[in-house]
Amino acid sequence: MTKMAGVMGYPISHSLSPRLHGYWISKYGLDATYQPWAVKPEELKEVFKSLRADAAKNGDLFRGTNLTIPLKEAALPLVDILESSAKIIGAVNTVVVSDDGKLIGRNTDGIGFTDSLAEHTDIKKFEGGTALVLGAGGASKAVVYAILQMGVDKIYVTNRTKERAQELCAHIGDKAEVLAWNLRTEILDTIDLLVNTTSLGMTGQPELEMSLKGLKTDAVVTDIVYVPLETALLKEARLAGNLTVDGLGMLLHQAKAGFEAWYGVKPQVDKKLRDFVLEGLKK
Repeated sequence: MTKMAGVMGYPISHSLSPRLHGYWISKYGLDATYQPWAVKPEELKEVFKSLRADAAKNGDLFRGTNLTIPLKEAALPLVDILESSAKIIGAVNTVVVSDDGKLIGRNTDGIGFTDSLAEHTDIKKFEGGTALVLGAGGASKAVVYAILQMGVDKIYVTNRTKERAQELCAHIGDKAEVLAWNLRTEILDTIDLLVNTTSLGMTGQPELEMSLKGLKTDAVVTDIVYVPLETALLKEARLAGNLTVDGLGMLLHQAKAGFEAWYGVKPQVDKKLRDFVLEGLKK
């Protein structure tokens, strides 16, 4: 029997998830599908209701779904079981149908960020260190959560709208501190990990205006943007000799846990997958 999963969002045509999961389905020879579904926030409650009914009628046919903008926060009160990762981050990006038909809400963005970073460097080196996170939106919550798990002592969060940074830091606790946006370059000599979680620097968006002069040469710089693959921030860091990590790895790695839960196969992230997904960006 064909196992079904997919991704919901609005709009959804831009999503790379069907290409990514389709690659794995083909690679592992599974009797499975992964489809994009255009769903608005106000429609999500009824869609979830239908999914529960389908799961009850068709057994393990429907396995779950990814959620993307603007559904990640809307799903929080709508799932039956909210796992700690989603509760702490405040967003659901993966829904898994349990054996008894309940919808389980998870967040794998933090895992995706950590595993992507670990591909390039030993993340143990951030223990006791300091991080600077640019942005305080939904993605930044997952990133800050992941960085905390690495054992850092201090996370500075800076955002153009200071109130959002304050809300995030209050949610995280005393290891997170708000930094005024206009002071973001003043502490670079103390930073071990710099992460851009804003859309600044993305194709079609304004550039992130930020000089990295003063940043320690052994600091790691990463950007969750992957269009373009190398943002101006990453280019400047690379030319200065810093290790850089692009945003595509986070997308690839966050997908692993959902795929395994839905289809029963633990997939691999490798160069062939990366190249295949990159081809999709060019189309």
